[in-house]
Amino acid sequence: MACVLLFGRLLPFSHRLRGTSICLLSLFLSYLFYCALFPDGAIMQTSGDPTPSCQRADGAKRRLQKSLSCLLPSDARLSAVEASRLKADQRPHFAHHTAGNGTPSPPMSNLKFGNKKLPNAIIVGVKKGGTRAVLEFIRIHPDVRAAGTETHFFDRNYDRGLDWYRGLMPRTLESQITMEKTPSYFVTKETPHRIYTMSQDTKLIVVVRDPVTRAISDYTQTLSKTPDLPSFQDLAFRNQSLGIVDMSWNAIRIGLYALHLENWLRYFPLAQIHFVSGERLITDPAGEMARVQDFLGLKRIVTDKHFYFNRTKGFPCLKKPESSGSPRCLGKSKGRTHVQIDRDAIEQLRDFYRPYNVKFYEMVGHDFKWE
Repeated sequence: MACVLLFGRLLPFSHRLRGTSICLLSLFLSYLFYCALFPDGAIMQTSGDPTPSCQRADGAKRRLQKSLSCLLPSDARLSAVEASRLKADQRPHFAHHTAGNGTPSPPMSNLKFGNKKLPNAIIVGVKKGGTRAVLEFIRIHPDVRAAGTETHFFDRNYDRGLDWYRGLMPRTLESQITMEKTPSYFVTKETPHRIYTMSQDTKLIVVVRDPVTRAISDYTQTLSKTPDLPSFQDLAFRNQSLGIVDMSWNAIRIGLYALHLENWLRYFPLAQIHFVSGERLITDPAGEMARVQDFLGLKRIVTDKHFYFNRTKGFPCLKKPESSGSPRCLGKSKGRTHVQIDRDAIEQLRDFYRPYNVKFYEMVGHDFKWE
């Protein structure tokens, strides 16, 4: 108000002002402008202000610090710590999972669920018995993760070490079972001891099938890859007229289940080995898979609702998931038509295998009725 009255008194005499007076009047008007723009206390702070950083002494003069905080009332200014907290609070918030020990888990975008573990269960045999079907069927179960390809670690790649083997496994959660299947393990002499060395608690699954039918299936597969292969009889017999079977031929040797099982029982108890019937896997896949799930300690989730019988392939297929447009069957090599073998040769092979089959039934406590 005083500034206004003074200006009013000076105004009538403004025509008398000269030189210096005009300069003084300009400064005075500038002062009035600042008074109107900045309220009291916003330009200068008293010496008792607890935040003197907004003013600096320079002799008798005081200079205004060019900072936005100095233009705010003292009670509205934030300390540096408070400002940093506010800035942090204004950032987007993300939900972080916390481990049991209180350590925050990695952000979801970088999180890889589960760990790669050595297998809890292995399908160790037998070739052309139905091992691929068992693996594909059990993988429906949400508590099972399995390596997709045969690793051949314990028979061909053992020198690569367990770390290499673990690297081939899928990531699994703590509650899930890790599996793999390599059918040649069952007939490889060193494999039982090697698996036992890895873990004495490993559960073993063996898919067995009538050894005569299995041998013919094995030969059919090999013939599809090697068309100039000798006849089945030439390979299976040293002297067919005398009924002497060539036990050195791999297709024949694999079917000597009792001899191979003796090697496994040196390291694992029978209760730790589950035998799947290759024949019942075709006629009753749900029943066989129920027993597999029981053996693995899993809830029976894979049931008859997952299967249908494909008459063209003569083999069960998985019903299509809701997200898929077609059912899922095994590859073209599964369920192929066998080559025709002379009936006399088949009977000779049944006579050859009969004592081995009976011994196998006794060892496992189950009659597979291959006669």
